[in-house]
Amino acid sequence: QVQLVESGGGLVQTGGSLRLSCAASGRTFSTYAMGWFRQAPGKEREFVAAISWRGDSTYYADSVKGRFTISRNNAKNTVFLQMNSLELEDTAVYYCARRRQPAMVPTTTKEGYNYWGQGTQVTVSS
Repeated sequence: QVQLVESGGGLVQTGGSLRLSCAASGRTFSTYAMGWFRQAPGKEREFVAAISWRGDSTYYADSVKGRFTISRNNAKNTVFLQMNSLELEDTAVYYCARRRQPAMVPTTTKEGYNYWGQGTQVTVSS
């Protein structure tokens, strides 16, 4: 069973930064693309960023492009989301997710992922 555990969320003022981490169990982490999604109260879960299994390709939602950076350390089974210039609209629970099959290109749709973490709360205040 794969387990994904997010950390690094918290309360930050607008313009501030946070770095989220997602630690994965299992020995096959390096063969799966990973994604970050977020869900604000009353809204659907939405795509934020994704990274290929090798880490050589990244994808971002337009709303975070230029402010967020996804990266991974396959030796440590961890994927990161560096969030800079945070805005009020970034307030949400952030989830990491693992792609359904190994060696697949990342996707922006949540249906393309079948393992999810429990989420970490990010709150941006003015």
